[in-house]
Amino acid sequence: MLTLNEIREKYLKYFEKQKHKVLKSSSLIPSDPSLMFTVAGMVPLKNYYLGLETPPSKRMASCQKCVRTNDIENVGRTARHQTFFEMLGNFSIGDYFKKEAITWSWDFLTNYLMLPPEKLLATVYYNDEEAYQLWKDISKLPDDRIIKISTNDNFWAMGDTGPCGPCSEIFFDYGEEVAGGKPGTPDEDGDRYVEIWNNVFTQFDKQLDGSLASLKHKNIDTGMGLERISSVVQGKHNNFDTDLFQQLISNSVGMFGGKENVLAHKVIADHLRASAFLIADGVLPSNEGRGYVLRRIMRRAMRHIHQLGVKDVSMFRLVPKLVDVMGNPYTELKDKEDFIMETLEDEEKRFRQTLEKGLKILEEEIDKYYKNLNK
Repeated sequence: MLTLNEIREKYLKYFEKQKHKVLKSSSLIPSDPSLMFTVAGMVPLKNYYLGLETPPSKRMASCQKCVRTNDIENVGRTARHQTFFEMLGNFSIGDYFKKEAITWSWDFLTNYLMLPPEKLLATVYYNDEEAYQLWKDISKLPDDRIIKISTNDNFWAMGDTGPCGPCSEIFFDYGEEVAGGKPGTPDEDGDRYVEIWNNVFTQFDKQLDGSLASLKHKNIDTGMGLERISSVVQGKHNNFDTDLFQQLISNSVGMFGGKENVLAHKVIADHLRASAFLIADGVLPSNEGRGYVLRRIMRRAMRHIHQLGVKDVSMFRLVPKLVDVMGNPYTELKDKEDFIMETLEDEEKRFRQTLEKGLKILEEEIDKYYKNLNK
């Protein structure tokens, strides 16, 4: 069974063989002032696509660390919600286009990750006949597994105007024992069919009047969630059941107990990753901006630790295991390990002081309430 770290390495080496320049992950703090965090693999490359900067190569590949918190309440409750995740991507700036992107995605999934072709299906934008025919020729998929989608789910745009183009997504079928329908059907939100790869064919420049002008240089932007593809390769239905998450969860259970409280340990593992990487990239807990988001993530994990019955400041003790499992590809974790631990320890001390103060006030109010009832 391939581990998550092995899948990451295999992907980057594959595209390096296809003459891509492998880029180190950029910071979680983007240069784009319109974004709080790096939320997708293409974010650090945005200026290349806009023609504002010259890329180091026309072909690039990366594994980009990302943070999103818009669905933070769902972390641990669903199979695939996380605040921190890694996004694999291969990119072309005016170089190769649809044929190569489809060929390589199919080749990597079926010949390198050894996913059964009969478990895969593809989607294309409803009027993208070129992509549809390429899928038929390259994958030999039957017509009922190359699905035309007419909604914006299969058309990507950077904004109301500017670079845009049709998408082609690849899905894995977990089988009929799992509820859910094919993409484009009323039951598509089930867990049977899971998107594992997205090819974006940036070929148009959207005008103010909504018309689409052809770009002089066509681009490729792809993305594949590392945790998601790892769950598929490892035969799991939940990202938290993959090998890397299980190491972090087992460490949390070993330290804090409460093995039966699965949700708590999932949240702790996810929020530990997000907190450590944000701190390593220079974000510190505060009451505004990025620091506020970090504080919220940290304190959600600390609250779960407290609810497990742990009385001492403890979250920082989880950091060495995180560095052990993720410190090789992300050396910033090793370099900042002591600082990450100190920051977590200081924040949890403040959190527990606030918690104790709040509980004391609550107890006093409850006591007053019952005294008034007995008058």
